Amino acid sequence: MDAAATLGIMEILGLAASASLLAGWRLYIVILGTGLAMRSGFLPLPEHLEALQVLANPWVLGIAGLGALAEFFADKVPWLDTIWDTVHTAVRPVGGAMLALAIVDPGDPAMQVIAFIAGGGGALLAHGGKAGTRTVINASPEPVSNIAMSTAEDVATLGLMWFVYEYPWASAGVAAVLLALAIGMVLAVRRVLRRIFRRNQDA
Repeated sequence: MDAAATLGIMEILGLAASASLLAGWRLYIVILGTGLAMRSGFLPLPEHLEALQVLANPWVLGIAGLGALAEFFADKVPWLDTIWDTVHTAVRPVGGAMLALAIVDPGDPAMQVIAFIAGGGGALLAHGGKAGTRTVINASPEPVSNIAMSTAEDVATLGLMWFVYEYPWASAGVAAVLLALAIGMVLAVRRVLRRIFRRNQDA
């Protein structure tokens, strides 16, 4: 029996959580990478994940590819990346929710609702951490840090996508690390903004 057909509930939830959290960073890369992996046969799917086959559609791949290319360049230009993130404040959470929804068992309505809400919430949290961090970086006088951060996000998203699809047993752990990282980024941005606000008040 194909290994993909024997995925357990923790692996399914881990994949859903990882995909939605990564979508909060790079939605188009997640869609493009998943679609290409399925189209090439690298990612065999159990029956209940057939909903993800739509990502292998040539039209979906083409649109995701254009989106990924535009995001790749826009995300490396100071303040243009902030505008891009602002526009995608609604897009990424919805995309993350839909990905999580497609991954969990459609025969369990309660799990579908949980996946949709948790997937959207996870993507929104990851998006908030990313967007806030990039805004703080843009305010610094070092434009190279913007490019370095964006490149790190590209590499991390692609690498972690490959890892969770290749080793689904580790996906829950990856999701936990991504969640902790997203929360840490949001809290760090909050601290920085509070310091700036206090400094402006004192001035």
